[in-house]
Amino acid sequence: MSEVAADEMSVLSAIYCGKDEFELLEESADKGFVFRVKLLVEGIPLNIIFHLSPEYPRCLPVISVSSEDLSRHQCQSIKESLIKKAVELQPDPMVHELLSWFKENSSGFMTVATIAPTQKDEQGTWVALLHLDHMRAKTKYVKLIEKFTSELDLTGRLFLGRIILILLQGARENIKEYLHLQKTAKVDVDSSGKRCKEKMMRVLCETPLSDGLQQLPTFDVKEFSTLEDLKTEFQAIGFKMMYEEFVPSLL
Repeated sequence: MSEVAADEMSVLSAIYCGKDEFELLEESADKGFVFRVKLLVEGIPLNIIFHLSPEYPRCLPVISVSSEDLSRHQCQSIKESLIKKAVELQPDPMVHELLSWFKENSSGFMTVATIAPTQKDEQGTWVALLHLDHMRAKTKYVKLIEKFTSELDLTGRLFLGRIILILLQGARENIKEYLHLQKTAKVDVDSSGKRCKEKMMRVLCETPLSDGLQQLPTFDVKEFSTLEDLKTEFQAIGFKMMYEEFVPSLL
């Protein structure tokens, strides 16, 4: 486990020592550290979760932001600002400096965060990442996924391996229709071989496609044998940050 990460954890726990300000959520040699820092910004409580992998700080922390007083879109805006700054601070240890920088500039961030999604956001390209627990009737299930995405003019990837992920891109209303079909159509079979609906799908994220991210021209099925292969596939299409934010928690 990274000594640098351990040292930074010690510093952060000492600085954020108030009630519920700091909480260690997970610690292991394989996954590193996962912890939550609670901030009060412009009167709004924010929960920021950091995942420091054993490769930290050579590998950026995975960051998530949540608040009962802000929408998902607003939290996403804050998270993207933090990630952008983290890239600038790499390869030095960055979490303490990142939080200090955020608090110093909080008024500007909260002004941006309180702007609601525009009509352009709603009408532009969206991206969603879905997780499927299993496929019993794999061949038929895959064909249905390809059928749904084709009919709804969605592009992306179906990743098949140790974990099953569906990356979708397209109009937001089409993604929502896909989610409806995925949950209501009989796409798989149960343990007795009887056709059944998908009951264990999770939507990991659904957000406008950020500037700089690649818009995929087709929907393709990609099989992978190792998690490193999966990571490489995400990197190849420009979605490394999405992999780092959502996939490690599934392992």
